[in-house]
Amino acid sequence: MVRTVISLDPEDKAWLDRKSRRTGRSMAALIREAVSRYRAEEKRRRKSSMTDMLEKTSGLWKRGDALSWQKKMRDERNR
Repeated sequence: MVRTVISLDPEDKAWLDRKSRRTGRSMAALIREAVSRYRAEEKRRRKSSMTDMLEKTSGLWKRGDALSWQKKMRDERNR
C-alpha cells in the first residue's frame, strides 16, 4: 500500500474518529473502504449510462449494415 496524507474538515475528522471507536476499525481502514465503495459506485454508474445509451440508440440506423456504409464513406473520402 501507498501512504497518503489527507486534509479533512474538523467535522469530518470528528465523525471519522467516532466511527472508528464504535466499529473498532482504524480510520485508514474506513477511508479505504469508502474509496472502494465510491469507485464501485462510479463504475456501476458508468456501465449503466453506457447501457442506457445503447438501449436508447438501438435501431436508429435504418440504412442496412452500418459498418459497410461507414467503410464506403471512408473509401470515398480517401480518394
